[in-house]
Amino acid sequence: MHTVVRRYSGKGAKELFDVLEQRTADIEELMRSVNGFVGYTLMRTSEGGLSVTVCQDKAGVDESVQKAKDFVAKNAGSTGAGAPEVLEGPVLLHLK
Repeated sequence: MHTVVRRYSGKGAKELFDVLEQRTADIEELMRSVNGFVGYTLMRTSEGGLSVTVCQDKAGVDESVQKAKDFVAKNAGSTGAGAPEVLEGPVLLHLK
């Protein structure tokens, strides 16, 4: 498995997560459509928020990153949020 964390902070990040909170059903549908989808978490922080996506392989993670980028551009581009900090790598342990 492979995981990607996208962390949004700075100008417009809080507003971005206001929009994302209103669109959780759309985000769920989008993320579940990713090939090899395993799990997804969207979390608000004091600075904005982050998302964590787990897929069966790196190709799924890459697909999720592109879909997230497109979704934000289309649905929340007016928030002025900058690009997220992106961390990704292979999963060492996954508990559910």
